[in-house]
Amino acid sequence: MAMISVLVATAEREVYRGEAEFLSAPGEAGELGIMPRHTPLLTALRPGEMRITKQGGDIDEVFISGGYMEVQPDAITVLADTAERASDIDEAEAVAAQRRAEELLEKQKGDVDVAAAEAELAMLASRLMWLRKKKH
Repeated sequence: MAMISVLVATAEREVYRGEAEFLSAPGEAGELGIMPRHTPLLTALRPGEMRITKQGGDIDEVFISGGYMEVQPDAITVLADTAERASDIDEAEAVAAQRRAEELLEKQKGDVDVAAAEAELAMLASRLMWLRKKKH
C-alpha cells in the first residue's frame, strides 16, 4: 500500500515523524481522514485525538489541543498548539490542571476571561477523558 510522510510538531518539539497508510484528525468542521495522494488541504484543528495508522495496521495515537494541518499528496504536516502521546501524560497532573482551570473559571469576572477559561477547561477535560479511555 502507498504511504504518506507524517510530521506532528509543536513549537517546542517534534512529537511524531514517520510513514502512514492513513491519518484521522479532529478538523474544525468534523473528523478528517487522509490517505496517500490526498488533494492538498490546509485546515484548522480542534482539540481531540489524532490516529496515525502505520504499515501493518499499528496505530499511534496523539492528543492535540488544536492547531493546523497541511496536507500534500505525499506529506502531512501538523503544527499543534500542544501534542502528547497517552504514555507521556501524567494522569494526576492532568486532573490537577483541570481543577486549576475550574478554580480560575469560578474567579473570572469579565466576559473575555470567562471565554478563555471555558475554552481551556474544555480542552483539559477532553484531554483527561481521552487519557482515561486509553488506559482502559
